[in-house]
Parts: sequence; structure tokens; C-alpha cells
Amino acid sequence: YEIAPNDLISFRLYANDGFKVIDLAAGTSADGNGPANRNVSLGGGFINYLVRTDSIARLPILGEFKIAGLTKLEAEMNLEKAYSKYYVNPYVQIQIGNQRVFIFRGNGADAQVIKLDRNNTTLLEAIAKAGGIPARGRAKRVKLIRVVNGVQEIYRIDLSTIGSGLQYINMIMQANDIVYVEPVPEISRGILQEVAPIVSLVSSAFLIYLTLSNIQ
Repeated sequence: YEIAPNDLISFRLYANDGFKVIDLAAGTSADGNGPANRNVSLGGGFINYLVRTDSIARLPILGEFKIAGLTKLEAEMNLEKAYSKYYVNPYVQIQIGNQRVFIFRGNGADAQVIKLDRNNTTLLEAIAKAGGIPARGRAKRVKLIRVVNGVQEIYRIDLSTIGSGLQYINMIMQANDIVYVEPVPEISRGILQEVAPIVSLVSSAFLIYLTLSNIQ
């Protein structure tokens, strides 16, 4: 997944290969040293930074930093290089806070947006969070729709048996994935209304035939 405009990112910065934690909220290291930082926002105990539409995020100490278009690993490496001007052997861990997937669970079930709280949420976990596959959904006909390098890819998955679905249940979900569970085919109510009188007539005729046969 490549970081995109309007993503919310948060990260932790360590120095000396992880031995010293840098407090980005205060702009100081754990021992009170380090350059001051301003213009950061706190949310839910984490420091979140919005990636603007111009691919830029305003980060502590560094200021404006182009981050959109990079994978998580690439962004971490670029930030480590940038922070190496201020800290010894910096180590960066990034989280993307507003990643989500979309689950469509077949007839009779509402579509749901599932937030990816972890970087390794699997297909099975995402479906379970959405409430599982309903009775009117076909577990053997599940589609995972994903955009890779601007190209839409569709994975057709059979989750009705362990053997066929095993290779996919641990598939790691990516932001903006779409999971579609094909609904069980239903006979149209209109068709049923048209067929019902015919079925009733045939049944009545058959009963009359049986009655006459017994009389004879």
C-alpha cells in the first residue's frame, strides 16, 4: 500500500537504534534534550499528521515532508535518513491510522466499512468483524477486489471448504480492498405469483384424477 493524500499517519521515533525514545509531542528526547517542535496535533493519545492533497505532511523538526506515494517501508527509511541529521541512528515506526476495507456480505446484509487497526489484518478477520457470511451469502463465491499499481485485480475465493480457502484466509488486507460475497440466487416474487396459480391448478387436477381413479 502506498501512502495517499488525506491519509492520517502517526509514527514513533527512536534514537541509538531504539535505545532512546524521542518525544515528538514535546519535541524532546526522553532525557529532555533535542530540538523543540511545534504545530503537532494530538488525537486519542497518538500524534496524527494529515497528508495533504499536495502529498506533503508537516512533521516535527523536519517541517514539510513529501510522503504520499511511498510505501510504509519506504517512508520509514526516508524519515530515518532525514532525522539522522538530528539524532544518532534514528529508527522510525509508522502507522497509517485511517486504513479501511469494504465488506459486502450478500443479500440481506448491510455493507460495512471495517477499519484496519493492525497492519496484518487477514481476510478471515475482516469478514468476521463484519459479522461473518450470512445464510443468504455464498461462501464458495467470494471476490476480493484490489487495486495494484493502478490496475484492478479480482481474486475469486472459495471459503466453503478448508482445503480450497486455506490459501486465502490468511491473506493480508490492504487499504481500500473490497470483499464481495455473492448472494444466493432468489426466485423473483413476480415469477412466484405467476407460477402459483398454475401449480394450484395442476395440483387440483391431479387430486381429481386420483379421486376418480379410486372410485372406478
